[in-house]
Formats: sequence, C-alpha cells, structure tokens
Amino acid sequence: MRTQSRRSSRTLFAVAAVGTLLAPLAACSGAGGSGGSAGGGGSVNVLMVNNPQMVDLQKLTAEHFTKKTGIKVNFTVLPENDVRDKISQDFANQAGQYDVATLSNYEIPIYAKNGWLHALDSYVEKDTAFDQDDVLPPMTQALTAEDGKLYGEPFYGESSFLMYRKDVLEKKGLKMPAKPTWKQVAELAAKVDGAEPGMKGICLRGLPGWGEVMAPLTTVVNTFGGTWFEKDWTPRLDSKEFKQATKFYVDLVRKHGEAGAAQSGYAECLNNMTQGKTAMWYDATAGAGSLEADGSPVKGKIGYVPAPVEKTESSGWLYTWAWGIQKASKNAENAWKFISWASSKEYEKLVGEKVGWANVPAGKRASTYDIPEYRAKAAAFADVTREAIASAQPENPGVQPRPAPGIQFVGIPEFTDLGTKVSQEISAAIAGRQSVDSALKKSQKLAEAVAEKYKTS
Repeated sequence: MRTQSRRSSRTLFAVAAVGTLLAPLAACSGAGGSGGSAGGGGSVNVLMVNNPQMVDLQKLTAEHFTKKTGIKVNFTVLPENDVRDKISQDFANQAGQYDVATLSNYEIPIYAKNGWLHALDSYVEKDTAFDQDDVLPPMTQALTAEDGKLYGEPFYGESSFLMYRKDVLEKKGLKMPAKPTWKQVAELAAKVDGAEPGMKGICLRGLPGWGEVMAPLTTVVNTFGGTWFEKDWTPRLDSKEFKQATKFYVDLVRKHGEAGAAQSGYAECLNNMTQGKTAMWYDATAGAGSLEADGSPVKGKIGYVPAPVEKTESSGWLYTWAWGIQKASKNAENAWKFISWASSKEYEKLVGEKVGWANVPAGKRASTYDIPEYRAKAAAFADVTREAIASAQPENPGVQPRPAPGIQFVGIPEFTDLGTKVSQEISAAIAGRQSVDSALKKSQKLAEAVAEKYKTS
C-alpha cells in the first residue's frame, strides 16, 4: 500500500486517481455543524460506508457515546463505491467537511504520504485504555505508513474465505475439503446448483468497482500464478495465468452463479446467502457475523473454510475498514475520542450485549477471541477468520515478486482508477457483452499506461 515514487510527482495524480469513482448518492444524514472542543461537548462529522456493522454503530452512538462524552456525532452514510468517492474529494482537497472517515488499508498509507491525515501515535500514547498492543499486528502494520507512524485504527478486520451450506452438501452426499482448491469448488458448485428451488451453486461478485469484483478476482489471479505487474512494472494482464484465472472466474459465475451477477457485489451476495438462494459464497470473513446473527434464516447451517487455492499456500485477502482523521479537521481531539470508543474493547462488548455477539466488529483485537460469549456465538467462524488474517501475505501474495504490496489490490494511488476501469471490462464479460480475451486486451493497455509512469520515474 506504499506509493513507489516521489511524492511531488504523485500527489496531484493521486487526487485524480482516488476520485475517479461513481458519483455520490444522497447521504442518510447531513454532516451537521463543525464546532467542538477538546473538552466535553462539541461535535464530530463522520463519513462512513453503509455496511451492517456501521449501521449498528450509528444506532448505538447517541445513547452511549454522546450521552457519556457530550460529543454529538453527525453521520453521513453511503454505499462503498460512493463513500470512497466522497472521501477522496474531501480529503484530497482538505476541505475539512468531515473530521473522520472510514478508510481501508489501501487508502491510509497513500493518504498519509500525501499529508491528508493526522498521525495517531500521540493520541494512542496518551490513551492507555485503548490498548494498542491488543490490536492484531497485521492490522497495525497495514495502517502504518512509510514514515513509521500510525494513521488509522481498525473498526473491524477481515480476510476472505469460502462459506457453504453444510446441510445442502450433506443431502447431496458431498464433502467440502478442509482446504479446497478452486477446481474442487467449481466441481461442487456444479453439483449443488439447483439443489433447492431457486438455489444457485455459488455467489461471486461481478459488480464493477476496484473494491467489488476486482477484490475476489485478484485473489484468484494470485493463486493461479498471475499478477497485475511484475517486479519491474511489466503489466501481465494478458499473461496465460491472468487469462486462465479470469476465464475460470467468469465461467464459474456465468454457469453456476447468481442471477444478475454483473450487478452483484458484497451486499447482494450476502443477501443471496442469507435468503438461501446460493449454496456457496466466496467473500469477506466479515459476512459470517450477519449469516450467524439471531434471526438469520441460515444461522447454524453454514460451514467456513479457507480461501480456495491453486498454486499458493493461502489466498485470502487482508482488509480493514478503519478510522482516519482528516488533517484539516478542527475537531481532532473529539475525533480521536470517537475513534477510541468505536474501536474499543468496550464497544465490542456493547455490540455483543445490545445487538448480538455474532455482530461484534471483530478481526481487529486479540482480546475479542477470549470473550466466552463471542467464542460461543462465533464458534463456527472465529478461528477460521483469525487464521485467515494471520496467514494473509500482502507483501508476497503470489508466486512472483511484486513492485507494490497488496493482495486484492495493487498499493499505488492509480489503482482506484485502473482497477475500476478494468472491473468494468470484467463485468461486461460476466454479463456476456464481450469475451474475457477482449476484456483483458483492453485492460492490458490501461495497465501499460500506468506502468510507464513508474518505469520512467
């Protein structure tokens, strides 16, 4: 996630690159006032993604955080592609409209390098109750920039794994391997397709977006032996391995995947799995909490195994939705108080008691896995999730050296634009509007344009 060239030649491009996404939708709530003080009272403006765990946070904040501190939190909540666009605009311009935003381990090192974020080390040092040592090392490392300073705190952490209906496979006399290969998964998908009325074999993201279809697909590319760029920045989207992985993914979702796959992302696949419309789902480990939540129609019916592989030992991604403070914020003290609460042990216990232990935003703290109530509720997926996070290798996710770190992304500012444009080509192939060869031929040219900037710098 480190930029690989000089800041002076990349900052302006980074502004454009991180902003080239979809236009933002209307927010769920306005930004509100920007006043505040380091003491009690005041306010903080938070821009965040509309994932289920964040929706829980929004519901719990007034009664618990604001009541305790007097700090009012004004939330703006948007879908993933849209929130990225709005965050990039506000932070790149240092507009200061939002004090805190949900950023991932992709953006934070880049934003930090561009001077858009507050370093958090001084806050962590003073706030001993936060207990930074309890945060899982892969998360802390992923949110630390080139200068060695910490710029983000995880709200939840995740890797990726395969979720499957144990009961459906059992009825078919099928067994899920403890560590499946992608070829085994494809064979199982064919056999369970139609196992129940309206049920498809597997759900895979097909929705355009560098953080949508390109996330799972890139992990498949890695384990099939492909890479976006070789160590010397030679683009390899037209390589045999990249083509093989992409054809495999596209063929699998077209033959045995969900209806409307080209418009299905994380949210749609989660809904399909919850409603019994698919027998398997490869995606974020964070999805397990919703599947096992009280009231879920599939609670207790799901099995969890590591991300499927081919040529690598592991293939799960490493990801966190984390909190970052905009450098231009005039409410940094209040912003830290909110982050400290939202990423705390205290908040996790609050979610467990008020919402349900399966809904705890886990994957970030070692102590979470020692809570008896959490372990009991998340028994099906807790250990698999933690192991997936621990085994993720952002510096070495494939079979060859890389010029930039990242498992499901390439850690350069240009990847938001490049990944999004390539995702549109892949999604068109999933929709049947073009061949994979055609999609990758166009994508290779896009990657070549990016590579030239690095080869000549």
